[in-house]
Amino acid sequence: MLKSARTVLLLTAVAPVFSACQTLPRSGPDDQAIVQKAAVRVQADPGKPLLDYAVVDLTPQILSYFPLAKEDSLSGFGVSRGAAPTLPIGVGDVVTVTLFESASGGLFIPAEAGSRPGNYITLPPQTVDRNGNISIPYGGSIKASGRSTTELQRRIEGSLANRAIEPQAVVQLVSSRSNQVSILGDVNLPAQLEINPAGERILDVVARANGLSTPGVETLVTLQRGGRTITVPFDKVVREPSENIFVYPGDTIYVSRERRTYLAFGATGLNGRIDFQESNLSLAEAVAQAGGLLDSRADPGQVFVYRLVDAATLARMGLPADVKDGRAFPVIFRANLRDPSSFFLAQTFPMRDRDILYISNADSVELLKVLNIVNSATASVGDAAADYSVARAVSRGD
Repeated sequence: MLKSARTVLLLTAVAPVFSACQTLPRSGPDDQAIVQKAAVRVQADPGKPLLDYAVVDLTPQILSYFPLAKEDSLSGFGVSRGAAPTLPIGVGDVVTVTLFESASGGLFIPAEAGSRPGNYITLPPQTVDRNGNISIPYGGSIKASGRSTTELQRRIEGSLANRAIEPQAVVQLVSSRSNQVSILGDVNLPAQLEINPAGERILDVVARANGLSTPGVETLVTLQRGGRTITVPFDKVVREPSENIFVYPGDTIYVSRERRTYLAFGATGLNGRIDFQESNLSLAEAVAQAGGLLDSRADPGQVFVYRLVDAATLARMGLPADVKDGRAFPVIFRANLRDPSSFFLAQTFPMRDRDILYISNADSVELLKVLNIVNSATASVGDAAADYSVARAVSRGD
């Protein structure tokens, strides 16, 4: 009788709760209302996955198909950290020429110099024309492009040797428009800059552009020169002095941010989108960045990485894939960290941009969830029965 009374009491207490669900606060319709009131419903087969995918256990053989990314090197341009490049005069440069004579009465210095400060004359600034020439009075058109200032001086002196009195020439480069480098992208001051004759390296040009506007670890540097393009991580240019090469006239430096992230779900200390903090991030480092495996929940034997893998790689692995199709296929890599040797594999397995890291719960955790629900329900029935007994005692006046 007491058991029947408790059951009736529980149903009596719960029924109003269910009937009042429509009046409880809610931010929107529940899932049942959304599904039931749909005019058309396209239902997936609950017994089949939405996509076909492959599960691949992480082994030394599998690891050989996914090596750490090999970074390019600016040494591919065939330059080293030697001397700075020679910067000759070029088309569009602006130069000034000063001519000296050893005595007055010559071609440029009159016999009665008057109050002249010295035995020289400075010609107006000239722009090297499209043919690479400048004009010198009584010397004619002289080739300037491709020559250094010293070479041009000797050429001017030779053209005036039979007209002026022991002529000497001094050439000054006012504006070097042909010896410029462009820096664009994620810098604070993109610009076209004249190269210092003493030589400038990539980091010097970045500094003249007021530095990066993005985090260095997520930044790439692309150098375009002579129809070739090489891209390297910015931190590699900083870390390895051999990558900080001299720039050459006509170079274009493009600085770009490549934000690489992965998603972490499941029994990790941190769930969400996490930025790469290394150029080559390994699975072990990714797990560590996500807070590691939760000791109270995680199953170390079920560490998964979700990734789309190209058909060519799958074909080399011996998996069925149509290389001509060109599509990427879903693959789930599983690492068993219960095996101590798997930590070495995780240390060398590279993460890729937009990978998904998922740590599964241990089976015991799922059982505890069920037991907690049962315990909660039992406790609720016991409390309701106690409340009913107290209410009856009060109504009887006991």
